[in-house]
Amino acid sequence: MTWQDLSTAAPLVAAILLAITVLIVDLIWPGRKALSITTALVGLAIVAALSATATPGTAFGGAYTQDALTSFLNVLFVALVALTIMFAPDYLESRDLPIAEFSVVLIFAMTGAMLIAASADLLLMFLGLELMVLPGYMLAAFAKRDALSTEGAIKYFLLGSFSSAIFLFGLAFTWGLAGSTRVADVAAHLSEIAAGGAALSPGLAMGLAFMTTGVAFKIAAVPFHYWTPDAYQGSPTPVTGYLSVGPKIGAFALVLRLFVGALDPLKADWEIVVIVLAALTMTLGNLVALTQSNVKRMLAYSSIAHTGYILVGLAAYAGGRIEGLEGLLYYGAAYTFMNLGAFAVVAALQRRPGVTSHLDTFAGLGRREPVLGILMTLFLLSLTGIPPFAGFFAKAYVILAAVQAGGANTILAVIAVLNAAAAAFYYLRVVVYMFMREPTTEGAPPRHGNLVWAGLWAASFLTIAIGLFPGPLLEVVNQAARALT
Repeated sequence: MTWQDLSTAAPLVAAILLAITVLIVDLIWPGRKALSITTALVGLAIVAALSATATPGTAFGGAYTQDALTSFLNVLFVALVALTIMFAPDYLESRDLPIAEFSVVLIFAMTGAMLIAASADLLLMFLGLELMVLPGYMLAAFAKRDALSTEGAIKYFLLGSFSSAIFLFGLAFTWGLAGSTRVADVAAHLSEIAAGGAALSPGLAMGLAFMTTGVAFKIAAVPFHYWTPDAYQGSPTPVTGYLSVGPKIGAFALVLRLFVGALDPLKADWEIVVIVLAALTMTLGNLVALTQSNVKRMLAYSSIAHTGYILVGLAAYAGGRIEGLEGLLYYGAAYTFMNLGAFAVVAALQRRPGVTSHLDTFAGLGRREPVLGILMTLFLLSLTGIPPFAGFFAKAYVILAAVQAGGANTILAVIAVLNAAAAAFYYLRVVVYMFMREPTTEGAPPRHGNLVWAGLWAASFLTIAIGLFPGPLLEVVNQAARALT
């Protein structure tokens, strides 16, 4: 390791140092929650600045790469962690849960996602994946006195461990056949196989199957989604918001580096698998979400459906359209802000312990707390895919890319449109309850902290701005997609 390596990996090093700094601050000044939160947010701003201005290059013998994709994903990871930290204090304080430890675990999880985004080596990808998901198990059980939280965390941990092992088996098969763990070497070896017209060997097919299964679990794709509803419903609501976005975006970073980077020569072989996964995931996610009366659980199944929409972009790329990758990256950014914002509103309503996330809790919200009701409506309309919000353009870009790819992707595009229409029912049902139902609770609404409001306004602004002015973000994702390919 040289100073040049550390310079190239400066954003990752800064994130690790930030997690250690927040921990030390809490040890020296215990109970100073404002100081810990300020330290975390200021440090995250520095990490974002380093990521945005990082010079492209490689480090650690070529295992770590800093390019436009790495910078884009790093800034996105920082944004979602910063928003989660802003949304969390009101909820955690009322339940006597430690905020500083929450911030530290979140930042360590972010370092794992950043490592995945920069990985040019299969083993480094796996290490980054585990560094990202292990803190997720801890966060799912953060309310350790809550039986539902513990149950969800145990399911998440057990199934997550199995899926990690399966994914590692797939990496081992691919490593053995390619003779190297470097992404470029694997791609070169597979290119030789593809150029020679050789059939897919049983060992390589098994490796692909194992890796696809492991990744499908991490992104909560059907039929590997069973852990999602219980883990989401049992976790503290700010944690649920993070779990619905952070590990998912991190896992898609893994998908990009692995499938687009290493396995690109075989995309004709895995295209149909992605198409089937996308169709099943968005359809089942939406159908089950239609039956939910608990908003938190409804958003959990909704997040499964959004995984399917994002996979449409990957399928379109496999069909020969780089616009599919651009749509995938754009969707990841839009989904981050609109979904985090929706969960933030749920967390704000649950500030008082004992308040559930049932639909009745939202009844009359438009009259009790009109600003909160309007912001929730904005996020739900964006999740539905109604213009001019970010969610509309996110869906439009991946669906158009699928249509341009043609073949089976055209059918997938039709399925995506039908699913987007079906999703409007359960999203707009919440809006109906907020503005057309009488309140079921009495008393003054709870006061929400300044950080919560700041986070809600930031998420709202970005949800609107990305939709109204998509040009700057499209330029960034275009550079990121081309750096990858």
